[in-house]
Amino acid sequence: MPEHGGNLRDAQRLYCRTDWLDLSAGLNPHWYPVPELPGNAWHRLPEPDLELAAAACRYYGAPRMLAVAGTQAAIQALPRLRASSRIAVSMPSYAEHAHHWSRHGHSARLVPYAGLASAVDGSDVVVVCNPNNPTGAMVPRDELLRWADALAARGGWLVVDEAFADTDNTHSVADRADRPGLIVLRSVGKFFGLAGVRLGFVAAHASLLAALEEELGPWQVSGPAQLIGKAALLDEAWQRRTRIVLRAGGERLEALLAAHGIASSGTNLFRWWPARMPEAFHEHMARRGIWVRLFREGPRGIRIGLPPDETAWTRLAGALKEWNKEQR
Repeated sequence: MPEHGGNLRDAQRLYCRTDWLDLSAGLNPHWYPVPELPGNAWHRLPEPDLELAAAACRYYGAPRMLAVAGTQAAIQALPRLRASSRIAVSMPSYAEHAHHWSRHGHSARLVPYAGLASAVDGSDVVVVCNPNNPTGAMVPRDELLRWADALAARGGWLVVDEAFADTDNTHSVADRADRPGLIVLRSVGKFFGLAGVRLGFVAAHASLLAALEEELGPWQVSGPAQLIGKAALLDEAWQRRTRIVLRAGGERLEALLAAHGIASSGTNLFRWWPARMPEAFHEHMARRGIWVRLFREGPRGIRIGLPPDETAWTRLAGALKEWNKEQR
């Protein structure tokens, strides 16, 4: 399987320490406070909750949405809904997209963001993360909608993974996902910091959502996940406060890296930069109990998420200072 952040057991096994500061996954370090759950949430089979779907449509601005067990479930299922097709996947990108399109008889190729527009004409499906994970690159909303129209005209799809869009929805196309051929993926794992809940949503035309639901089968999302997700999606006050906190944290992390000679890009949840020898930086941080995301190829670089508290910020700053000394 492709490598991912959040693999802290690997860090513990490789470096034989337990005092880890995990900055590898790009999640909100101050997760949504999970409400107390009724006992029958664990007892009943989890029927689809219409109130959850309505809350998701309101929060994401989408005409209709299907709840899934994390957007990973949809990423794995969507390739099974098409006959052999020509697939263009943005590069660099969340590795699971290309991995699963390649496994189901499709011809998948990786396309740099700068080449995506020209790849539309020669593709049946274009997959793009917006904002991109790990670089934070963005494709303007109007351009995405033009691509969607061009692909749909010949029965194609535009799949837009908006997992990191919650802090800035400027270029989201979820509100236009009622048109054939446009599929939008959203997650509660990143902004809400609830990756362990395994809850995501797919916005698309009704016929495609019906096909996807049939492919995924019954009881996709657990009862506890549905209740927790609904509470988070409806809590507008928490969402407003969190956007302010994350904006400040993203700016602080960018400034901290810049102060140590690292020019980064990204979102309010993570920063990324290309590096000629990222393994050395990753090793340096790991030896100090700081777990960051290493990208070994396509392109090579490092991604760092937000520290959770002042102690963690101080620890990261100290490790960066030591890194600079070692490079002199």
